[in-house]
Amino acid sequence: MNVPGQPLRFVPDPNSHGRPYEETQSSNASIGISPAPVQAASAAPRVRRRNRMITSCLECRRRKLKCDKSHPCATCSKNSRDCVFLAPALDSASQMKLTEIKEKMGSLERVLEQDVARTGDRQKPWKADPEGEQIDFAPEPEDEKHLEPTPLAVSDAVYDDEADDDLADLGFAMGRMRLSDRIGGFFRPKMAEEMTASLNDENGDRRPSPQKSLSPEQPIPHFVSKSSYNKFLAPGPTYIAPSSSFFFSSGQNTASLIDFLPSKPIADRLLNQYWLAVHPLCRTVHRPSFQRRYRAFWADVETGVEPPGSVQAIIFAALFSGVVSMSDNAILMEFGTTKKELVNNFQMGTETALGRANVIRTTKVETLQALVMYMIPLCRGEISRSHSALVGTALRIAECMGLHRDGTGYGFGPIETLVRRLTWYQICFLDIRTCEAQGPRPHIRADEFDTQFPLNVDDEELESLDPPTASASRWTDMTLSLIRMEGNEMFRLIWVDRPLLEKKKISLTAMLGKIENFRKTMQDKYLCLIDDNIPVQHLGRQVCEIMYLRMHIMILHRYHNSVAFQIPDRLRQIIINSGTEIMERGIQIETAPALSPWAWYSTAIQQYHSALLLLMEIFANPQRKEADRIWRCLDYVFEIPRHIPKDQKGRWVMTEIRDKMGIYISSRKVMAPSSMLERIGSYSPRATSGTSRSPTPSVEKLSQNNAELALRCTAPATQYSQGPMVDSKQDQRNMSNAEPRAAMPMPAPPVQPVQPDIDWHEWDKLFPPDVHTNYLTS
Repeated sequence: MNVPGQPLRFVPDPNSHGRPYEETQSSNASIGISPAPVQAASAAPRVRRRNRMITSCLECRRRKLKCDKSHPCATCSKNSRDCVFLAPALDSASQMKLTEIKEKMGSLERVLEQDVARTGDRQKPWKADPEGEQIDFAPEPEDEKHLEPTPLAVSDAVYDDEADDDLADLGFAMGRMRLSDRIGGFFRPKMAEEMTASLNDENGDRRPSPQKSLSPEQPIPHFVSKSSYNKFLAPGPTYIAPSSSFFFSSGQNTASLIDFLPSKPIADRLLNQYWLAVHPLCRTVHRPSFQRRYRAFWADVETGVEPPGSVQAIIFAALFSGVVSMSDNAILMEFGTTKKELVNNFQMGTETALGRANVIRTTKVETLQALVMYMIPLCRGEISRSHSALVGTALRIAECMGLHRDGTGYGFGPIETLVRRLTWYQICFLDIRTCEAQGPRPHIRADEFDTQFPLNVDDEELESLDPPTASASRWTDMTLSLIRMEGNEMFRLIWVDRPLLEKKKISLTAMLGKIENFRKTMQDKYLCLIDDNIPVQHLGRQVCEIMYLRMHIMILHRYHNSVAFQIPDRLRQIIINSGTEIMERGIQIETAPALSPWAWYSTAIQQYHSALLLLMEIFANPQRKEADRIWRCLDYVFEIPRHIPKDQKGRWVMTEIRDKMGIYISSRKVMAPSSMLERIGSYSPRATSGTSRSPTPSVEKLSQNNAELALRCTAPATQYSQGPMVDSKQDQRNMSNAEPRAAMPMPAPPVQPVQPDIDWHEWDKLFPPDVHTNYLTS
C-alpha cells in the first residue's frame, strides 16, 4: 500500500508483460478532494512534512553552514555577508493554516505521481485493494463519520421453506407502479411495519377528529372491490413469462417455421416497427447487415429452402420485439387480432428458432444476438426470478464466447466488432435491470471485461472503404444507445460503491462527486449535440437526465429515514428535486405524443420507485413548496381516486401499500435477518407529548386482516392532467420535525446532533447554493 510522502509502489500485472499497474487511484482529484492513503496493517506510520520553525539565517541555511543565531551571526560577519533572518514565529492560527497548505501540497504531489503512472493505461472507474474492494483516497469528512443508513434495507433476501411458490414473485400492483419486497435494489422485509410506524405517528395524522379513532389497522373505507384483491397480486398486462424449454431442446423440434411465420407484408410492417420503436433504444444489430439477412431469409422461404437456425432466431426475435412495442389498439386495427395472441405466436416462434439454433451450446454471435433481442421486451417493468436466471444464462454463454473481450484484440472487422460490443452491453443492461428487480447484485464486474463502447458513428459509415476509427461529434444512429450504455456502467459503479460507503472505505462526498462529474461529462459529450425539436433526440435527453437523477436516489434513499440522525436539509432537497423530476420526465415519456413510439419501454428506464420516497416526505411535511408538483405526479403514479380529499391522500395510499405489502410478504414467507430484528428492538418509539402510540402490528396480523382489504372498493382514478390541487390550510411545520415517517419507531434525536451527511465545502463546489437552496417550505 502507498504511504504519504513515499513514492507509489507497484505490483506486477501477470497480463501486462511486465507493465506495472497501480493498486489504487484517486477518483476525486478532479473535484478538488484531497486523496488519502490506503490503510494497511503493515503500513508505516504516516510521514508528515516538517513544521519546525527556521531559526538559522538564510545565508547559513543556503550554504548549509552552522549558524550561531546571533544578529548578525559570526559566519556572515566573518565573510561580510548580509545576515537576514525570517520573521518571528507565527501565531497558532497562522501555523495551522501553514500546516494545512503543506498537507494539500503533499496530496497534490501524490495525485500528480499517480496520474503520471496511469498514463497509457486503460481507464477504469475504480481499482481494487488486495481484498478485492475499492479504496477511496479522499479522507472521510468529520461530519460524515456518524452517518448510518437504515438497518431496515439489506442486500440479500431469505425465505421460509413453507413459502407459497405458486405465487408470482412480481410483487403487487399499486397504480402504475409495481412494488415487491425489493425496492430500489434493497430487500425490505419490514416494509409493512415501516408504513404502520408512519401511520401511527400522530404528528402526521391530519384526519378530522372523528376519523382519528380509526386505527391504522382499520383504515378509512375506500370501497375497494373484492375483485381488486385477486388482481393486485396477479401479473400485469406487460408481463411476459419466459420459457426454458428451448434451452433443453435437442435441436430437432418438429414444429414448422410456417406455423409461426406471417405473410411478408405483415413481417415487413413489424420490422419497420422494430426500426422505429426498438432499434434506437435497444440497438443490438448492424442495420444494413441485418437487412441483407432479412432479404436472404425471405428468398430462402419463397424457394422452399429452410434458412439457418441462427437466421430464423434473429428474424423472429426482431418481429417479436416489434409486436411488443405496438399498442393493443394499433394491432387490433392493423392485423384484426389481439396483441396477446400475436405476442404468444411470435414468442413461441422465437423460442422454437432458438431451440433449433442450439442456443445453449452455440458459438455463433448471431444466435446470441437473437437470445438478447428476445429478452429485451421481457425484461422491462415486471421481472421475475426466471427472467434473472435467463439473463444469467445469456451472460455465461457470452463469456464462453469471449464477448467480454474487445473484438479489436482478435482482429475482427469494424462490423463484427460493433455487433459484439452491442450484444455485450445489452447483456450488461439486462444484468443491472434484473439485479434491481430480483437482486442481489450485478454479476458483471467492471474489472472483468475490456469490451469498449461502440463508436459514435452511423451504421452506413462502417461499410465504407475507409471506416471511421474515432467517434463523431454529432448526433448519430448510435448516440441514444451510447447514452444508455454509459449511464448503465455508472449504475454498475454505484452498485460497487454502495457497500463500500457502509464500510467507510469511500465517502458520500466522493460518490456524489462522481455523479456530478458524470453529468458534466455527458453534457459535454452528448447533450450538447441534441436538437429537442427531433423526437428521438429529445428522448435521449429525457433518458440521460433520468439516469443521472436516479443516481442521487440510489445513494441517498437509505439515509432518508436514517435511524440515528435526521438527514440534513440540503440532502433532503436533493432527494425531493431528483425524485420529482424523475417522475415528471417518466410521465412525459409515457404521455407525450411525440414520444409515444418509445413509451412501451418506459418501465425499463425507470419504475416510479421514487414516488414511494416522495410519498413519505409529503406525508410528513405537507406544507412543502413542491407539494402541488409532487401530488400531480403521485396522482398519476398511484391512480388515486378523485373523491379522496387532499389532506387524506397520503394516508389512503400508505394504507393501501401497507396492507398489500403485508399480504404479499406473509404469503412469500419473507424472513428478516437477526441483526435487523436486534437493531429494531434496540430503538424505542419517539414519544409524542400527551399521547401514546398503538403498537406496530405484525405481518401475521396484517395477513389476518385480509378480509378487511377485500371489502374495500376503488373509485375512478384521476388523470395526470386533471384539475388543480387544493392548497392545504395546515400551519407550516417546524423543520426540526421534518424526519420522514418511513422507518420503524425512532429514537429521540440527540441534542445538537452532528451533521451526518457530507463535506459541505466540497458540496458547494458541486452544487452551488443558488441551485439547491435550504428553503424547503413555502
